[in-house]
Amino acid sequence: MPRTLEQGADALAADLSQMLHTGPFHLALRAALAARGLPLQRVRHHLASRGIKVGVTSLSYWQQGARRPQRAESLRAVSALEEVLRLPGGSLTRLLDVGGVDGTTERPATRSYRALVEPFGALEQLLAELEFPTDGGLHTVGHHERVGIGAGRQLLGRDSQHAVRAHRDGIDRYLAIHHGDPGCDPGRVVVQARENCRTGRVRWDREAGVVVAELLFDARLRPGDTYFFGYAFEDGTGGPSSEYVRGFSFTGGQYVLQVRFDEQALPVRCHRFAKSSAGAAHAARQDLTLSGRHGTVHLVEQGVRAGILGIDWDWE
Repeated sequence: MPRTLEQGADALAADLSQMLHTGPFHLALRAALAARGLPLQRVRHHLASRGIKVGVTSLSYWQQGARRPQRAESLRAVSALEEVLRLPGGSLTRLLDVGGVDGTTERPATRSYRALVEPFGALEQLLAELEFPTDGGLHTVGHHERVGIGAGRQLLGRDSQHAVRAHRDGIDRYLAIHHGDPGCDPGRVVVQARENCRTGRVRWDREAGVVVAELLFDARLRPGDTYFFGYAFEDGTGGPSSEYVRGFSFTGGQYVLQVRFDEQALPVRCHRFAKSSAGAAHAARQDLTLSGRHGTVHLVEQGVRAGILGIDWDWE
């Protein structure tokens, strides 16, 4: 059934909201222009009336990702564009704070793996073996993760459903990283590829307790393409678990973490926390309440920042 004009407008508004949340800049600008229905010539006129001269060609390049605003005058134009396109102040400008790839397309602000994972040397070696670049070409739109804690207080495993958006051309894989608790035997950790992907190469380091799994997509992505896939790690090999953390190299997207405890081993208290790096102290702590017969807690983070989020708990 064809969309009505109202449905079409709602779809454009929803796309704009998502693009402003996750970027990259050129797609957010393109979505804003589509939602407002303003041709580039008209946008140029509005900017000129505010004393800002930007050519239609430059505006076209910006929305295509062929160039990005960098000079002071161009950044002033982006700020004015937010007003012209009736966008929240800073919503486009913040997407430019994150740098670009070869000066063409933008990607979210990043945090290095060294800041996110304590056994970085081992992880760095595993990533090198899999020929993984620093910029993986993807950032998260949404990530829902379920973690299971067993009757022996051990991490049984985790299940992920992941929606990503490409900001480079030709992306066809994702590297999933699992860091077990002390005592973990990574050689016994099982990787499961589920929706829309298949398992490629798997590498692990026993001393560090780290597993890196290559998940191969069923399609090759272009800049702006989204992709949804699912995967899981089955563990159960480590000692008692006291927290679960997720490191984010890229800013943006939604993250949902749910931890389920065996009914025979429920913690006495749980907290949500954030920290800037693996060695930093827990900050922004909030109490969480167990719910459900099996005992579950969760957190929901909109607009994730580069760094670490997690849930910890006390057994006694």
